Amino acid sequence: MNTPDLGLPVDVPSTALFTDQYELTMLQAALRAGTAERHSVFEAFTRRLPEGRRYGVVAGTGRVLDAVENFRFDPGVLGFLREQRIVDERTLDWLADYRFTGDIWGYPEGEVYFPGSPILRVEGSFAECVLLETVILSILNHDSAIAAAASRMSAAAGGRGLIEMGARRTHELAAVAASRAAYVGGFDSTSDLAAGFRYGIPTVGTSAHAFTLLHDSERDAFRAQVDSLGRGTTLLVDTYDVAEAVRTAVEVAGPELGAVRIDSGDLLLVAHRVRQQLDDLGAVDTRIVVTSDLDEYAIASLAAAPVDAYGVGTQLVTGSGHPTCSMVYKIVARAQSADAAAPLQPVAKKSTGGKTSVGGRKWAARRLDAEGVAEAEVVGTGPVPQELAGRQLLVQLVKGGEVVSRESLDAVRERHIAARAGLPMSAMQLSRGEPVLPTEFV
Repeated sequence: MNTPDLGLPVDVPSTALFTDQYELTMLQAALRAGTAERHSVFEAFTRRLPEGRRYGVVAGTGRVLDAVENFRFDPGVLGFLREQRIVDERTLDWLADYRFTGDIWGYPEGEVYFPGSPILRVEGSFAECVLLETVILSILNHDSAIAAAASRMSAAAGGRGLIEMGARRTHELAAVAASRAAYVGGFDSTSDLAAGFRYGIPTVGTSAHAFTLLHDSERDAFRAQVDSLGRGTTLLVDTYDVAEAVRTAVEVAGPELGAVRIDSGDLLLVAHRVRQQLDDLGAVDTRIVVTSDLDEYAIASLAAAPVDAYGVGTQLVTGSGHPTCSMVYKIVARAQSADAAAPLQPVAKKSTGGKTSVGGRKWAARRLDAEGVAEAEVVGTGPVPQELAGRQLLVQLVKGGEVVSRESLDAVRERHIAARAGLPMSAMQLSRGEPVLPTEFV
């Protein structure tokens, strides 16, 4: 999918206000203290995976790069900050010229991660890096949560088709991001036209129960749909009596009927009955699509059912019970002065309560066993061991403020499939458990 990002209108002219006020008040205080220009290293990571999850999925990196490029304080934004007295005039003057000029490294989008993985590393002056905290976390936490849920559903589906159809269950702009993240995690298509327009994701959709109820009979509704969309369409067969609807659908469309959709009832039982009926009627190539509040567990329970594709909405766009990844963005090193030659000094939060961090600019690598299967996530701050030099995970995304790594969504999706396949088989288990790989700090 090499369709360029065509963009969508939003309610603000830039991404600069997708932030928390304290980012700007910290900037003001640092400018006054003379510490704002100290070279600093920030890292985004999570201390733990959501309960029961075996791995995380990096998603939203491409959107982060867009957000960084569009982080601009135009006159309207500056006017708002001045009117609300958020920061002083000196800070407003500094913001007027803001452009991120630093470097960003990160796990490539679609890769898997574990607790402590340095998913994104942002380097530059304290002033330019601290401003990006909220927008980076907003994107990564949301998109990675959706992608992780999608990945679990994809693994449970075992190669059967997956349709993202959750736009009506979330904010209209979040729905577009969710479609993108679901595609990264293994979904094949979306019902959301805005996602198709913006990211080139294949779109699908035919009719709802309202269309059947509009007509004087189910036969009339099926005939109208087939006349309009062709025999390869998908007919919804659970408005009234499923068996009668399937019979009518094949009579109207013939054995060339593309698919039937089941949206209610005991999906396992109904799918078996519908498959038998379709075969008996000669519609042996007609596919069965099931919807109805599915999640990864429901999909797994239908593994023995003659189902060809699943449509998932609510549980997908809400992260299947985990709508965030709890990622944080912490400063891990800073220069001792604003002098460009000043050495970096590791810094870390040492408070109690499980919110500690590890200081120092980090590298990460994945160690494999003799069979080529991942066995550990290794994270360090010193020299990279020779045996891990070829297994490093971070890649440069931004250099000197310029994006140097942009990928097609298809490439990202393929990377995730490969990364997931490289994990131990227990990663695919839906039962509660610890991360499938330990994180070793060296």
